[in-house]
Amino acid sequence: MCSVLMPRAPLRRVAVTGGTHGNELSGVYLVRHWLQDPSELQRPSFSTTPVLANPAAAAACRRYVDCDLNRAFTCTLLLSRATPDDPYEVTRARELDQLLGPKASGSDQAFDFVLDLHNTTANMGTCLIVNGSHNIFAMHLSHHLKLQFPEVPCRVFLHQPLQSAAPESNTLDSVAKNGMTVELGPQPQGVLRADVFSRMRALVASALDFMELFNQGTAFPAFEMEVYRNLGSEDFPRTEDGDLAGIVHPQLQDRDYEPLQPGAPIFQKFSGEDVRYEGHATVYPIFINEAAYYEKHVAFLRTEKLVISVPPLPALPPPLRVSNPSGTTGPVFPSEQGS
Repeated sequence: MCSVLMPRAPLRRVAVTGGTHGNELSGVYLVRHWLQDPSELQRPSFSTTPVLANPAAAAACRRYVDCDLNRAFTCTLLLSRATPDDPYEVTRARELDQLLGPKASGSDQAFDFVLDLHNTTANMGTCLIVNGSHNIFAMHLSHHLKLQFPEVPCRVFLHQPLQSAAPESNTLDSVAKNGMTVELGPQPQGVLRADVFSRMRALVASALDFMELFNQGTAFPAFEMEVYRNLGSEDFPRTEDGDLAGIVHPQLQDRDYEPLQPGAPIFQKFSGEDVRYEGHATVYPIFINEAAYYEKHVAFLRTEKLVISVPPLPALPPPLRVSNPSGTTGPVFPSEQGS
């Protein structure tokens, strides 16, 4: 059963970010379009702000300029003293933290939700990345999106590794009060595909519609859902010098989310020898042969497939009517009142 974590007041400010990685072009070009005409992002009860997260990398059509922006949102980096020698992405992370957060203060200034748009070269289809199953609102949003697009497999990946002391989230969506990453593929880096672009646009619209339903007082019942939970990564075989000694095995390539049994081939060495999976239990690989992960020494992520129970998302309480010094009244939700 999930731990209960859910908003107690309407969402007022939402951000849709694209180009966190500058060569993942669906999000880059959608945000560029919305910056010119944001009308399709707006809903009656909240405002939506499009943000081009890494403009320098997007202009160069590169994943990043100096370092991976989507690993730069730790409190240590965000709060460290700025210097002229800081990597571009660290400086940009601080700017985004001020715009969408701040993350470390715990203040009410932060955006209510950030939807971060990504592409992958792996055969991942539609993947919704949530930090953990304790995020009840994001789990209900994911369930809503799965129901809205039954013709396309839509899977949920719980990114937080399974360990006793989970590390701090370092991704862009962590600066806001809540957030989620949309990962669509397969799409090559630096390339636009009409089907992936259209699917991402439709997912964003449906996500904003869900937020509007929540703000208008809709209650969402409990449900059970299949998810994939992160167990860690698997590196390529390497030489003593650290170079690649093999490639993803043909029997594994493009088989994201499919069961991988102990003893099954996962790599093929350049010598022709097969490397077999040495784990003791069945796992479900994802991000198989992701181009951006070569530098991170990741050939794929290992996950376990679970069915989890998600509690209901209750309707928001009706707003209180309070008087201000001028004698007029206005709505205030309980969680928005001062202590």
